[in-house]
Amino acid sequence: MSDMRLAVAGAAGRMGRVLVEIIRHTPGAHLAAALEQPGSIAIGQDAGLLAGCGQMGVAISGDALTAIANVDGILDFTSPRSTVDLAALAAQARIVHVIGTTGLSPGDLAKVEAAARHAVIVRSGNMSLGINLIAALIERAAQTLGPEYDIEIVEMHHRMKADAPSGTAFLLGEAAAKGRGIELEGHSVRSRDGHTGLRRAGDIGFAALRGGTVVGEHKAIFAGPSERIEFVHVAEDRSIFARGAVQAAIWGRNQKPGLYSMANVLGLAS
Repeated sequence: MSDMRLAVAGAAGRMGRVLVEIIRHTPGAHLAAALEQPGSIAIGQDAGLLAGCGQMGVAISGDALTAIANVDGILDFTSPRSTVDLAALAAQARIVHVIGTTGLSPGDLAKVEAAARHAVIVRSGNMSLGINLIAALIERAAQTLGPEYDIEIVEMHHRMKADAPSGTAFLLGEAAAKGRGIELEGHSVRSRDGHTGLRRAGDIGFAALRGGTVVGEHKAIFAGPSERIEFVHVAEDRSIFARGAVQAAIWGRNQKPGLYSMANVLGLAS
């Protein structure tokens, strides 16, 4: 089979540049298009040079429609609005759409699910192998440990991250809720301030920290009677997310249209 032709959305951004570099060094993958918002000063620049990995002969474009018509998949760590638009285009083109964008609203997610009727969409709050392994362990721990174990999720990211809690924190929270057999939406506590009263049994708490240049740190805490169990993941480089995203795209090339997660890609889905 020929190399998979990939497009990178947000190619001039921090994550976009890492994706371009990882594609260059991944057998079976080929950078066929690089996208930015119309009017970006990066348009016309060589994506490889901008990423610092050498000239690749792919100029950054603001024309998503033309780019998607000539690729097999798109890697997307952009913004909710851009992701929804790209999902619709991916559905029209019947290609793979890998979504690492966080902060999607329920309405955005509904549109992505609709697009998955015609496109292979892999969406995850975190594309790393380690986080997805931990999520599987958290689900098992929540299933095994009784309700007397309170679950808290703490995350920290760099000062530029715009949404909170992180998509990864929600991924871990969803895993815990699934293990408990409950819906996260009705059992999550996003903030505590002032006189909040006693902790409600069964809730899953979230705390978000922001500062510096932290790539990503996540901790899931099971606080029980006289003991505490913690699952910790520290991301030291964005390349772990990029490698996972490229792996997801190559995996998705052989799948039927539908909405998938990294658990599916890694064979961890229960």
